[in-house]
Amino acid sequence: QVQLVESGGGLVQAGGSLRLSCAASGLTFSLYTMGWFRQAPGNEREFVAHIGWSGGRTVYADSVKDRFTISRDNVKNTVYLQMNSLKPEDTAVYYCAARQYGVDASSARDYKYWGQGAQVTCSS
Repeated sequence: QVQLVESGGGLVQAGGSLRLSCAASGLTFSLYTMGWFRQAPGNEREFVAHIGWSGGRTVYADSVKDRFTISRDNVKNTVYLQMNSLKPEDTAVYYCAARQYGVDASSARDYKYWGQGAQVTCSS
């Protein structure tokens, strides 16, 4: 079965950095667009970034642009999210997700497989 397992979350002070990893198994990883989403308490799940199957195309939410970088390694079947200059408002559970087909790669509805989530907490 398909599994997406996130790691690398934790507690960091404002201005600090964290790198999330998401290891995929049970699917042909290189055929999937990979996305990162996040959900803070009381909020809906929101788009953070996605990366195309070859890694050549990336898209970011305005709130994280120029601070976060998404990348992937199709040999290791892993997608990464490097988060720099973290802010308290970045505090959320971060989910990776896999999408093969769809209409809008920034929409959670397009993603078929999801990880269990990783907590990121940024203190002021």
